[in-house]
Amino acid sequence: MSTEGVDEDCLGWAARDASGTLSAYKFSRRALGNDDVYVKITHCGVCYADVIWTKNTFGDSKYPLVPGHEIAGIVEKVGSNVHRFNVGDHVGVGTYVNSCRECEYCNDRQEAYCEKGFVNTFNAVDTDGTITKGGYSSYIVVHERYCFMIPKDHPLASAAPLLCAGLTVYTPMMRHKMNQPGKSLGVVGLGGLGHMAVKFGKAFGLNVTIFSSSIHKKRGGLESAWCR
Repeated sequence: MSTEGVDEDCLGWAARDASGTLSAYKFSRRALGNDDVYVKITHCGVCYADVIWTKNTFGDSKYPLVPGHEIAGIVEKVGSNVHRFNVGDHVGVGTYVNSCRECEYCNDRQEAYCEKGFVNTFNAVDTDGTITKGGYSSYIVVHERYCFMIPKDHPLASAAPLLCAGLTVYTPMMRHKMNQPGKSLGVVGLGGLGHMAVKFGKAFGLNVTIFSSSIHKKRGGLESAWCR
């Protein structure tokens, strides 16, 4: 770890109890390490997981809880060992911010199955023993491995939801080679993930069919892609 500390307080929105009500909250992030990236957060997507944990649905919420794991922002500082990112880069941070980085799963870029357990972006124990706090805040400090480059010509507001909702549908589509024009894709439901699947389907040149019990979603589906 470097001796450089974070020289300003972080401002966020936190839930204090199971009501899930968010209010302004000031806290300090951990110091910037040699392998870390300091990201000024410009946008953060809203995921239903944010609601689940702010309301303590699973009984493991650690208050005050700052949610948010669809983070997009701009690099303001980097640690001495960081070479993948530079100040001014646009980056994203997703659902986790660390793992052991040594087990077979981490080595295979499947950190979600880390043998020692990955560190969630919020409501988890960080490397310094503090509780991680998410993207409903002004900045975040994260190991460079868990930052992802965003092209500077891509709007950060549009990029943020890709860090969870987008990847949730993109990953299985790629695994099953659903990026080949002419194939057919069925999307059950047109919620947050469904919209993402439709948009990817359109981008990949697929024949997209939406299955929904809500007729009022027909227009939204047709506006998103070529559907029937």
